[in-house]
Amino acid sequence: MPVTLLIAEDQRLFRQSLRLLLEREPDLRVVGEATDGREAFDLAMKNKPDVILMDVDMPRLDGVTATRLIRGCLPDVKVLMLSVHDEDARIVAAVQAGACGYILKDADYTEFLRIIRAISRGKRVHSPFMPDGFAQNVVSALQEAGSGTSSRLMLLTEREQEILAYAASGRGNKDIADQLCVSVDTVKTHLHHIYQKLGVAGRVEAIVAYLNHK
Repeated sequence: MPVTLLIAEDQRLFRQSLRLLLEREPDLRVVGEATDGREAFDLAMKNKPDVILMDVDMPRLDGVTATRLIRGCLPDVKVLMLSVHDEDARIVAAVQAGACGYILKDADYTEFLRIIRAISRGKRVHSPFMPDGFAQNVVSALQEAGSGTSSRLMLLTEREQEILAYAASGRGNKDIADQLCVSVDTVKTHLHHIYQKLGVAGRVEAIVAYLNHK
C-alpha cells in the first residue's frame, strides 16, 4: 500500500508544486492539503495519513502547536517539519512536540523523498543539506538531552534565563530586545554568555537544553 501524505503549507505555489511531484511516485499518495495548522489538524483527524508534511510558520495555528495536537490524538502519525529558515528555533520546539524529522524547503527533491520514506518506516531523520551545521547541532543536542547540559541552566542569571525562554519561544534577537527594552547588542551579549555557561555551540543547542529542562 502507498504511504499516505497530508501537506500542510500556506504558500499555494509550493504546496501545489510539491503535490504534483509527490503524486508522480507510485508508493506515495497525497490525501489532502491544508493551508493552516487548524485545517491540518481537522484533515489529520479525518484522513489519518501516514505522514504529514508540516510547515513551521502558518496562520491561525502554527506548525508546532498543530504537531503537538495531532501527535497527542494520533501518535502513530509521523510529522515532517518544513522550514525556509536555516536556524529556526521553532523546529526544535516541533521536535519536542513529536515531529519525526525536519528539512529545509530548498532541499533537493530526492532528499525529500528519502526522508519521507524513512519517516514512514518509523525513523527520526534530518536533511544533511541544512546549512551552517544546523541539523548536526540539533541532532547532537537531542542525543544529549537529559545530560549535564541541562543542569548548567542553574548557572544562568535571571535575565539570561528570561532571554533564553524568549529564544525558545521562537523570537529573534530584535523581538527579544523590544520586549525587554534593551538593545540588540545587549541581547547578543547575553546569548554569548549563555552559550559559554551551558557549554554549547550556539542558539539551537541552548534552546534544546532549555526545553528538555522544562
